[in-house]
Amino acid sequence: MSGAPRGILVSAVRSGAGKTTITLGLQRALARRGIAVRGVKNGPDYIDPAFHAGATGAPSVNLDSFAMSDTTIAAIAARSLASAELVVAEGSMGLFDGVRGETGRTGASADLAALFGWPVVLVLDVSGHAQSAAAVALGCASLDPRIRLAGVILNQVASPRHRRLVEDGLARIGLPLLGALARNADLKLPERHLGLVQAHETADLEARLEALADAVEAAVDLDALLAAAAPIVGLAEAPDAAALPPPGQRIALARDAAFSFVYPHHLAAWREAGAEIVPFSPLADEPPPSDCDVCWLPGGYPELHAGRLAAAERFRAGVRAFAETRPVHGECGGYMALGRTLTDAEGATHPMLDLLPVETSFAKRKFNLGYRIATLIHDGPLGPAGARLVGHEFHYAAVVAREEARETAFADLVDAEGASLGAAGHRVGHASGTFFHAIARR
Repeated sequence: MSGAPRGILVSAVRSGAGKTTITLGLQRALARRGIAVRGVKNGPDYIDPAFHAGATGAPSVNLDSFAMSDTTIAAIAARSLASAELVVAEGSMGLFDGVRGETGRTGASADLAALFGWPVVLVLDVSGHAQSAAAVALGCASLDPRIRLAGVILNQVASPRHRRLVEDGLARIGLPLLGALARNADLKLPERHLGLVQAHETADLEARLEALADAVEAAVDLDALLAAAAPIVGLAEAPDAAALPPPGQRIALARDAAFSFVYPHHLAAWREAGAEIVPFSPLADEPPPSDCDVCWLPGGYPELHAGRLAAAERFRAGVRAFAETRPVHGECGGYMALGRTLTDAEGATHPMLDLLPVETSFAKRKFNLGYRIATLIHDGPLGPAGARLVGHEFHYAAVVAREEARETAFADLVDAEGASLGAAGHRVGHASGTFFHAIARR
């Protein structure tokens, strides 16, 4: 391929239809042809983009029509996709699933398809129905006039007869069938409570990606899919006024299996602003480097490693010493680590850094999911008091004890529809933290 980058969006009508495995199979199969493939993930997600990077050999990026302005999306996309020949983007949940809001600002995958002119490849899990799948596809094709369906890939096909029945239905509505994958439990990737097991933790990742690519190559008309891809519009360079400013000049970033959830667009923006990112591993009992001027503990899975974190004395002492003179901020899992204790799934309670007055538990699970708009109460690493940030929460941890004081709260939160969620997180001295993951300034 040559010329302007082209793209498609792989989506579905619901979660669990197989769009991630099919997206990865497409990305790897097309990359094996020598095409410069890049991944994009719609909406808040840390795990899928890492798999995209594994499949394509190049970084992926998150784009979000609710959390980001069109200008911010264009700036991130132009920076991230400049060397791409083909973008294989992955939707989130169902094609039209998002929040209630004005057209184009809902966070739905359809918003990105409309913004960039990406034709949609619809993944249909046809287990449990046949010709009726065409009615579902027809609804997706006609609901939003901004988007165009390029065709359908069937998943979970039971037999050749099953495929013929579904294909007959699609022929009635004139929608191309691009491929059909049979039921195959071996193609599933391992999962845990926040979704897939992280890419760097997945055993035999290369073999799994190759197997997905082999299955997709055998089942999908890749030439027809390439022909359906359209030139990407809206990639003009633009200043990104909504990027988070670097929290410091030298940023000590916790980075290992316990702390890995950092959005690539933040790291790129910080580096472009001249900041240096210095990784360290709490699980290896490493303290934050003393020559840094801010420490960032991102989200991840500290609940799976609570015992090791509790025993990591150099890490614990190093963070406490760092926080005596310089900012330390934790997001979600990092916030839990900055608290007093963390109770794991087996009910064992482990001491944490004790820099913030909160105790969390994974034994008493409480599902928290949704966009958040935060107004900062104090000056801190994410900005001055009064600054507004948009982001999300996605965790199962429950707060079992916390100090409820305005002077130690981190931010005031509202949800995507503006309903107040009260004060959240903590800020004590130089330490701050929240379950809220920041995506952009607003």
